[in-house]
Amino acid sequence: MADGAVNFLLDKLTTILQQKASLLRDVHEKIEEIKHELESMRSFLRDAERRKERSASVEAWVKQVREVAYEAEDIIDEFLHHIHKERLNNRFKGAVQDLVNFPRTITARHQISSKLQKIKAKVHEVSERSKRYGFDQLDEGRTGNVFGDPWQHYGESSSFVDEDEQLLGWLTEEEPRRTVISIVGMGGLGKTTLVTRVYNNQIIKRMFDCWAWISVSQTYGIEDLLRSMIKEIFDKTQVPIPNNLGSIYYRQLLQMLIDHLHQKRYVIVLDDVWSIDLWSKIRGAFPNNKCGSRIILTTRNENVASSIGIGSRVHRLQPLQERDAWVLFCRKAFWNDPEHKCPEELQPLAEAILKKCEGLPLAIAAVGGLVCSRSKRIVEWKNVYESLNWQLNNNPMLEQVKGILLLSFNDLPFYLKHCFLYCCVFREGYSIKRKKLIRLWVAEGFIRERKGMTMEEIAEEHLMELILRNMIQVTETNEAGRSKTCRVHDVMRELALTTSEKENFCTTYDGYQSSLEGKIHRLSIYNTGESIQLSSTISRQLRSFFVFPTDMGSSFSLNSVLSKFKLLRVLNLEGVPVQTIPTTLVDLFNLRCLNLRDTKIKELPKSMEKLSNLQVLDVWRTNLERLPSGISKLSKLRHLMCSNHDQNSETINVNGLQAPAGIWNIRSLQTLACVDAEKELLQQVGNLTDLKRLEITKLRAIDGPNLCTSIQRMTDLVRLGLVATDIEEQLQLEALNSPPLFLQKLKLVGKLNKLPPWLPSLASLTHLHLCFSCLEEDILSSLHVLSNLVSLELKRAYDGKLLHFKSGWFPRLNKLVLLQLARLDSMMLEEGSLPSIQELYLVRCEELKVLPHGIEHLTSLKMLHLEEMTEEFLQMLDINATEYQEKIQHIPVINLLV
Repeated sequence: MADGAVNFLLDKLTTILQQKASLLRDVHEKIEEIKHELESMRSFLRDAERRKERSASVEAWVKQVREVAYEAEDIIDEFLHHIHKERLNNRFKGAVQDLVNFPRTITARHQISSKLQKIKAKVHEVSERSKRYGFDQLDEGRTGNVFGDPWQHYGESSSFVDEDEQLLGWLTEEEPRRTVISIVGMGGLGKTTLVTRVYNNQIIKRMFDCWAWISVSQTYGIEDLLRSMIKEIFDKTQVPIPNNLGSIYYRQLLQMLIDHLHQKRYVIVLDDVWSIDLWSKIRGAFPNNKCGSRIILTTRNENVASSIGIGSRVHRLQPLQERDAWVLFCRKAFWNDPEHKCPEELQPLAEAILKKCEGLPLAIAAVGGLVCSRSKRIVEWKNVYESLNWQLNNNPMLEQVKGILLLSFNDLPFYLKHCFLYCCVFREGYSIKRKKLIRLWVAEGFIRERKGMTMEEIAEEHLMELILRNMIQVTETNEAGRSKTCRVHDVMRELALTTSEKENFCTTYDGYQSSLEGKIHRLSIYNTGESIQLSSTISRQLRSFFVFPTDMGSSFSLNSVLSKFKLLRVLNLEGVPVQTIPTTLVDLFNLRCLNLRDTKIKELPKSMEKLSNLQVLDVWRTNLERLPSGISKLSKLRHLMCSNHDQNSETINVNGLQAPAGIWNIRSLQTLACVDAEKELLQQVGNLTDLKRLEITKLRAIDGPNLCTSIQRMTDLVRLGLVATDIEEQLQLEALNSPPLFLQKLKLVGKLNKLPPWLPSLASLTHLHLCFSCLEEDILSSLHVLSNLVSLELKRAYDGKLLHFKSGWFPRLNKLVLLQLARLDSMMLEEGSLPSIQELYLVRCEELKVLPHGIEHLTSLKMLHLEEMTEEFLQMLDINATEYQEKIQHIPVINLLV
């Protein structure tokens, strides 16, 4: 992680030197020298961080590098703030005021220059120390271990996996072509165990001519790997191994394997593969000889499995189900009981301990082995449960768990290590929203710019890579199958927390500590923030401050903490019952993200323009009545979420906020939601050509032309929400000749004379919500051409009597919601219509007396939700119970709410 801190700072220094050279003046040379010193120590630092074991002196040196990088970054941030203040003074003050401020400016520059001089000397000293003690010579000549550590799979051998038959079937099927089988899953799931059991099956020995098991480590040499394979295969087939094998190189090694295997039916296991390019380098050694040969590959990385291409199979190993997990735990914890039975008084604690393992066989087996040596007293087991984090990091019995799981973390590049560890700021079990996490990564500066992509798009790539590496788990997907929320496995999170606290990256406070000391850069409070005592060191260096309310009272005050957080970048108070924001907030010049969602605040400080670095302002669902005018001067603002409306209301109940004049001048804005319609806003909002999401409320019919003209200019728009002033007000949208080409989500709330003529042309549209439209035309005949639509919601949007879904219509629609369609009395579902539908909601459709005709054709339907339907509808279900049971028996979940 010191490598990450240094790389992060080097990126920042490079940008500063390139973009602000004319403003640096007397400190330019010092910053340049700091950059050169950091670059000179980076290569050894990377090597030091890769070592599994480091001496105390190397460990101390790595810590010093990390701390000096953090300290240098603090000074650079302070200097950039000073430059910004200078520029503002020059822009807005007169010559007399400049003369008054001149001595103050000189003093500030001198102080910062002095700090930079000291930090430059400290960086130089740390760099020299590595040379003085010869750290760079410690492991010279050392090569990577092809076979990995001997204990690497020890823990997995205890796992409980019942999936042998499928793998055995793939190996022995009649398919003559060479097939690659990838077993994918996070560390500790039992991939190696599964393959070992099948590989050792006597059926495999009888069916294949030769076989070999090769363990691939994170650092492998391709030629050493090929030599190991030759030794293994030749030895098993009793072929002499060449004496000069060590001097034979890549092409000859490949040819040697091809010559030996080309007429044989072989099975090769490549265990624990990390690198995507391994297969491309080694595939030539395995001839596709139509003999039914098989290659099994185990990996933690989905990208590795998907890189194989044609002629491959992928099996994704899942955590154990609750019953299997309990059986495995009891086998380990109560091994000396013939029935492996848990005593009744210990069951609640046993279940709590097991829940922490979340179905991970490696952890279940290890923790079960840990408690089996304890007495069967409740207090003993309670101590294990409450100290599991300590046990994972200090108990030798759990060393294998820690080692295997940390391999995945150590394999991450530095920029992904930052992103992964940042997940530690969220409390255990917290479902992290994808968009929120992405915005936080950008605000923290973890994302490096890339030409042709927004920072958010790059951050989303990082998140996907962590998901594919099985480091982050998706907990909820949207209708399109895209991740909506995610989390980190509890056991992995415990280990990440330890790493995070050791590296001073993030610290958590749960109310049990009386105070916090040391150097902390990110702090999460999980209990109460009222009694916490922060040292001055923590206050000065804190970059992120999160509060997750549990039993917190409404008296929580920010006054005592904000005045200390000089360099704060992220302030997250979502859901905390604060009512006021102190004016000292605007002194946080470094603040990038301010999240006040679901708080009770009524106003923001008037001088918000002082927060010149602010990128995210989230005041969604608060008691705000207006936004300060200074917000329109925040030139770096990227996301503004400031209102909401009640979607369950009988009327359009809008809690919108008036956008400050000039908001359309913030060209960096990507999100503007929700703001009230005003003439000048509607005319000027088209200037925001980088906008991705726009939601406007209180629209009138006369606003249509101006709004349409502006929307046509926002070609990058992917989400659009338009809300009328009330249910009688029309949305006039016919003037939109060229709608945004990549629009994915569209919400129209208000009366429509007819569907906008451009709506069927939205080829990229995935979500459509029409509310209070009161349309009488057959809307399905127009909408069915939206072949990518995955979610369709109609609330009081259709006044017709029939909805007829024809065969082939809406091929990807996953969710259909019909609410308060007052005149709808019948639905026709032809066979072949809605082939992908999984959720169907029918809510308060008063004239609908029977189930949709043809519902039995919806074979993919997983959930039918019936709410506030008429008494006649419910009676019909009872009267014709047998008839309807046959039609809906394929639906796993049917919710009936009266």
